[in-house]
Amino acid sequence: MGRQVAVPFPPRRIVSLVPSQTELLFDLGLGARVVGLTKFCVHPAGARQSATVVGGTKNFDFEKIAALKPDLIIGNKEENYQEGIERLAAQYPVWMSDISTLEDALDMIRRVGLITGRKETGDALATDIAASFAALAPPAAELIPAAYFIWRKPYMVAANGTFIDEMLARAGFRNVFGGLGRYPEITPEQLQAAAPSQILLSSEPYPFADKHVVEFRQLCPAARIRIVDGELFSWYGSRLRLTAAYLKALICAD
Repeated sequence: MGRQVAVPFPPRRIVSLVPSQTELLFDLGLGARVVGLTKFCVHPAGARQSATVVGGTKNFDFEKIAALKPDLIIGNKEENYQEGIERLAAQYPVWMSDISTLEDALDMIRRVGLITGRKETGDALATDIAASFAALAPPAAELIPAAYFIWRKPYMVAANGTFIDEMLARAGFRNVFGGLGRYPEITPEQLQAAAPSQILLSSEPYPFADKHVVEFRQLCPAARIRIVDGELFSWYGSRLRLTAAYLKALICAD
């Protein structure tokens, strides 16, 4: 983010404002130091019972955060909102990640390990994740045209510049909306014109379910439509240990 952040070493009272980074902190062995997290921090199980819920990723409860007296707050440029982060940064050390590629994610894991006193654990985790992706077979010469939906009413897809877009490419898909930026709204007509051979409906943030497959089948009857694990496409913390194997199984299921 281009900022300098002075953090007491090692931090003892951490607030995490990003679900995937919360899980990372626990997997680094720092669960006892996580005093605050968001309502969306569902991993590991029980995390929201052991720490205080301080709101969502885009609406912080500043009074609860103040009561926790954090010596480190961890956020993310995309998942959190600028006004809230700037307000917190005026009072506390706030460390931010900015992630759109696998390398960004691995760098984040290493840096979080470093600033929390878990450098060796963080480095080892990043090395294991990198090795799992390196072991993936190279994508076929002809990538599978696909659309990845994250929302309904309005329809929204993951496009260029997103972590999901990189995961699609690593799995062997060609994002038919890769020419658009970030998370654009898509009309049914645009979807039909793009003619993906596969439509991937994410389990989050919108909870796509089997009933929605019928809806998309009416729009694109020739496409294969699947519900996919949104966490394994978009969580860029320690959950990445599972992602390469999931992508391999997904593409091999064709």
